[in-house]
Amino acid sequence: MCCGIFGHYYAVSKKVTSHIKEYECIHCKKQVTTDVSGNLSTLTPELEDINNTLQEIYQKKHESHQQVA
Repeated sequence: MCCGIFGHYYAVSKKVTSHIKEYECIHCKKQVTTDVSGNLSTLTPELEDINNTLQEIYQKKHESHQQVA
């Protein structure tokens, strides 16, 4: 009800990469994620799988850069 009147109040629920994050409304628990254009899109199971894969790749790449430095 509150979100229908005032809009959603999103908080970061997961940092996928430095540019892609998942958000959740603190009131209604609606989940969204940033898309390739930087806009918010509803977090579907397909997008959640993509984000999980991106996070794994990002973490492996980040870890390998730390080992080199």
